[in-house]
Amino acid sequence: MDFIKSNRADVERAIRDKGVDVDLDALLALEGGARALKTEIDTLRASRNAISARFKDARPEEKAALGAEAKAAGARASELEDELDSRDAALKAMMLKLPGIPWEGAPVGPDESFNTVVRQEGTVPTFAFEPLDHVALLERNDWAELGRIVQVSGSRTYCLKGRLALLELKLMGWALQQIAEAGFTAITVPAIAREQAFLNQGQFPGHVEETYALPNDDLYLAGTAEVALTSLHSGEIIEGKQLPVLYAGISPCFRREAGSAGKDVRGLLRVHQFFKVEQYVICEADEGQSAEWHAKLLGLAEQLLTALEIPYQVIETSTGDMGLGKYRMNDIESWVPSLGKYRETHSCSTLHDWQARRANLRYRDADGKVRFAHTLNNTALASPRILVPLLENHQTADGRVRLPEALRELMGGDEYL
Repeated sequence: MDFIKSNRADVERAIRDKGVDVDLDALLALEGGARALKTEIDTLRASRNAISARFKDARPEEKAALGAEAKAAGARASELEDELDSRDAALKAMMLKLPGIPWEGAPVGPDESFNTVVRQEGTVPTFAFEPLDHVALLERNDWAELGRIVQVSGSRTYCLKGRLALLELKLMGWALQQIAEAGFTAITVPAIAREQAFLNQGQFPGHVEETYALPNDDLYLAGTAEVALTSLHSGEIIEGKQLPVLYAGISPCFRREAGSAGKDVRGLLRVHQFFKVEQYVICEADEGQSAEWHAKLLGLAEQLLTALEIPYQVIETSTGDMGLGKYRMNDIESWVPSLGKYRETHSCSTLHDWQARRANLRYRDADGKVRFAHTLNNTALASPRILVPLLENHQTADGRVRLPEALRELMGGDEYL
């Protein structure tokens, strides 16, 4: 709140550029009213205590009046405390909608149409034959049961089998190992979490409708390991010498995809359940360090795509598309031949201390001061989405799929899947 009052213009810019529906005047008025109530309650409590202190020395004829006065002060304080609780709840709800202040270099715009291409890497393949899309490749090689599984589990589900099922699981292990070898601690986390974890990470309150709920258990299914990792050290004070904390988190993931009807419904592009290896960083609250880690996370994801021999482009994400809490966000989009365009496969985000404040994630700096940390995250690899460009870019004229050199040892040394 002190920051908001001292940097109102920056906060208003963030609200405007991110298209957030928050009335800053109303928020400040609510906070001022809550502060005034606290002052009045403290005054009433002090008055009641002072009356109580006088009570034992009062004359008998004064005690009835003093008792009534003390009782009235206590009753009024209790009434105001109920009002304060209501105001505090409303203030917290408004505060949870406040955006992080975006990087000044981010394109300003309300949606993904304002995203810009930073650079393109790799060579888009040209085929001397009519290439198949990934669904046709799955069917031709008997690598999936897409039609049958819909009868079992509904739309936006998938069922791989045979060599492709083996490859999917080996890909996840391969990605986890690559990130671990870069100095990250491999960590498995559950897909279930309490509501507070989603508030800490930022998924709630704005995206509840996209999340599977387990109401009987007061739990939800997470769409990323980031949910659990953000809260793993919640409430702790990490010693500065232990930073950065680097995690390579792997978990099953679940997304309802509410509001995305008609988008990418074919095949493996947008499914309800998937696997993901997530890179996650907790570092000192230093803008330079955050920038270095952002570049590192992005570079590791690019190394994986380069090893998979998939052409891709790096996107600078606009203020309206980057999400509520993010300072900077770069998407990586991989080339999908059947669509004739790049599609997102990775998302790299710097959040500064926005998540840490929600999660009470702190560290003790070199001067002994306790501060909120900075957090960052990026996809390492998500499946089955990555299988779409992998299969389509490496297909051959006879309907087979050539394995990139980096994956052949995983699949017994074979050149083809």
